[in-house]
Amino acid sequence: MALVAPQVRPRPAVRTVRRSVVRTAPRTATVLTGAGLALVPWMLVLARTLPQSAEVSNWATAWIGLDVLLAAGLTGTGLLLRRRDARVVPVSAATAALLVMDAWFDVTTSAGSEQALALLLAAGVELPLAVLCATVAARRA
Repeated sequence: MALVAPQVRPRPAVRTVRRSVVRTAPRTATVLTGAGLALVPWMLVLARTLPQSAEVSNWATAWIGLDVLLAAGLTGTGLLLRRRDARVVPVSAATAALLVMDAWFDVTTSAGSEQALALLLAAGVELPLAVLCATVAARRA
């Protein structure tokens, strides 16, 4: 009597997409596109009605909170990248977006010599890090 090894069929390399995802994608795309287009007239309203300057409460909390998110995103991206963890893609993409946002608000909310420093930091640190994080996300996706 000969021993017969069971035939092992490899799993297909292509994952099948669940039907519910396929059905909701057009609706989700429509909602997101509509939301983006709805912001255009709202931006025009804001451009005409917002004051040029304003006193803001909790200013330090807002900026420190953003820096906490940046520190978590950069650290998380580095650790996940080192482990070759697939979760690095959304973390690095979100961190890239936060870095661009931080550069934008640093530059646009500063004046005088502070603005020169903000521009220097944006061009020399924040935007290059954003490009690096976006590259990590794109190559790992």
